[in-house]
Amino acid sequence: MKFCLDTNVFVQAWNGYYAMDFFPDYWESFDRYAQKGIIFSTEEVKREISTIDDELKNWLSSRGYFFKPIDEKVQECLEEVFRDERHHRLVDSVKGRSKADPWVIAHALAEDAIVVTKEESAPPNSSRIKIPNVCDDLGIEWINDYDLIRQLGLKFTIDQRKMTPKQ
Repeated sequence: MKFCLDTNVFVQAWNGYYAMDFFPDYWESFDRYAQKGIIFSTEEVKREISTIDDELKNWLSSRGYFFKPIDEKVQECLEEVFRDERHHRLVDSVKGRSKADPWVIAHALAEDAIVVTKEESAPPNSSRIKIPNVCDDLGIEWINDYDLIRQLGLKFTIDQRKMTPKQ
């Protein structure tokens, strides 16, 4: 089983609930799974991260194996993503956001992978469409990062011996 990660899975975890300064085991686990090719992302996600977060960008800079290049098969899958006219609303061209979203889906199609995103489906009357909407339309499985942790069977514990009160 393979998992293709959206930008928000990296950024929200890094800047919040799994920050490197207090949860390095999370990132070490991701690093090991990326080295094995089980989790990955796209070069477009790497590009988005490089414009958002310097520390995360620096951590990922020596880990090129996280990101897969765009090849012919991925380009063919991107055509499939955009075959449905509604899917063109996936990218917010006005605000310049979500540029990597179609590539995440295309890579997942090409690799027969599960998409991992923090997004939720947009309601039917929304002017935007989200990754889960497109995945549902194309029959691609998608999950959030908590479900990824469960599917990978990761367990994190606190080593009580390392706990010291802050003065």
